[in-house]
Amino acid sequence: MILSKQRILTTHVGSLPRNDELSSLLVRREDGETIDQDQLAKEMDRAVQHVVRQQADAGIDIANDGEQQRVGFQTYVPRRMSGFAGESKRRRGRDYEEFPELVQVLMQRFPKRSKMQNAPEAQAELHYLDTGPIHQEVARLQKAAAKADFTACFMTAPSPGIISTTMLNAFYDSQRAYLEALAREMRHEYLAIHAAGLLLQIDSPDLAMDRSMFYRDASDAEFVKAAEMHVAALNQAIEGIPRERVRLHCCWGNWDGPHIHDVPLELILPVLYQANVGALSLEFANPRHQHEYAALRRHPLPAHMALIPGVIDTTTNIVEHPEVVARRLLEAVDAVGDRERVIASADCGFGTFTGREWVIEPVVWLKLQTLRAGADLASARLW
Repeated sequence: MILSKQRILTTHVGSLPRNDELSSLLVRREDGETIDQDQLAKEMDRAVQHVVRQQADAGIDIANDGEQQRVGFQTYVPRRMSGFAGESKRRRGRDYEEFPELVQVLMQRFPKRSKMQNAPEAQAELHYLDTGPIHQEVARLQKAAAKADFTACFMTAPSPGIISTTMLNAFYDSQRAYLEALAREMRHEYLAIHAAGLLLQIDSPDLAMDRSMFYRDASDAEFVKAAEMHVAALNQAIEGIPRERVRLHCCWGNWDGPHIHDVPLELILPVLYQANVGALSLEFANPRHQHEYAALRRHPLPAHMALIPGVIDTTTNIVEHPEVVARRLLEAVDAVGDRERVIASADCGFGTFTGREWVIEPVVWLKLQTLRAGADLASARLW
């Protein structure tokens, strides 16, 4: 993992707001419309250059393409694999089922968003079709970042687990078999990102969020076993990639809701430690989870892992004060016991799905700026 002996580095979780023109093209393509591919390519070029420049201006150390080239952090996958068709009937989180008013707010606020509950399902044997799209994504990022002074760049990819609980299984004889197939096929994408010299970030909200969604009817013990199965599939998929080149993002779902059914970090932390990765990205700015550093003290972070704590909330337009960020980072360092193994970040992405951005774009850049300012304050007190 990229670490510093002089200061706390800054990064973010991945997705950043997309402009209206690009958003429209991505959603139309997802809906099956024929679109002008040259126009889409130009909009992707423009969008990636824009978000890379904004990250550089904000002082981000470890940057990415903002997922500008994808319609959603995991729902883009069916475009790259054969075997998906039809429509999944994915259940909403318990927040939305118990508080239907949230659904009404969601529909009113985001009338033209990309697919979330109704993505395709697996109806045949899965086969990763072509690494061309991921190479194009990498090339756009590298070209845009060439003149920026980043410490490193990363690219995200969804875990086999979150793909399995979003694009539901209607073909394989078990969840385990489906996960193994996804691990086998997504390995092509993971290896392509690593081979390009980028850090690989695996997005795996299934390891926390799906306790209140896909696995809501299971017991805690059953959920832990399922999560261990998900991690085993992930380890199979990233085998051979040095752990220090992989970071794992886990969260409780990037929405503005009660989160009263979120699984405690303490229950899943030992499972997360089973992942062959060099860093864990976890939510700590979410008001429901700001106390969870206590779990890290009871279950110490393995020596080979860094912590990427979320110290910026991605569901509110309130810009955190740098002192708030600094205090959160100091608590993270205290919990880890090592200032060099903490990298400042946001809780989750700012644009996990096209057309569903909780935070307006100008505020996103302010939040990244305050992330840098807070990290500098914390660094001054630690070094």
